[in-house]
Amino acid sequence: MTFSAWAKKLNPQKQRIRQQILNDPYYRFASLEEVAIAAELGIKIEVSCGNVDDFLRLPGISIHQARNLVELINSGVEILCLEDLSAALNIPLQRLKALAPILSFCYYDPDSLLTPQKININTATVEQLQNIPSLDNFIIQKLINNRQEYGNYKNLIDLQKRLGLNSQIISQLMHYLQF
Repeated sequence: MTFSAWAKKLNPQKQRIRQQILNDPYYRFASLEEVAIAAELGIKIEVSCGNVDDFLRLPGISIHQARNLVELINSGVEILCLEDLSAALNIPLQRLKALAPILSFCYYDPDSLLTPQKININTATVEQLQNIPSLDNFIIQKLINNRQEYGNYKNLIDLQKRLGLNSQIISQLMHYLQF
């Protein structure tokens, strides 16, 4: 069955909801039927890196619960399964099971090579900068001298312009630096 044939079988109300969900990345699901439609569309909320807006999409989650959950996650608490989410939100597991089709639980190791620990370029020491693979001692010294003479770097573009770095180095550095 083609998509258009399938869409014609939907009632107009379901078609309207489906279109709203597709058009609004922060559409707040008002019912479990809307959650089911979102799941059909392949929508997922990654719990371990979700923000307040992501969690507010879930029916029955208050702003207070969403903020607390994000604060817990940002403080290093790992939410690895539906049971963890239930405990963190203080919501019965049974109530959350209906949301499972759109929730995704992944573990991200902060020390992994795939997700390097970012350092603040404006406060980093020589030793910290030496741990960044794409920086040699010449660039590190140039970076520190420029920072001392002209002040903090605003962003990657500012860093690139002030140090005359090529785009290949910036592409590598963006995974290690924050401003």
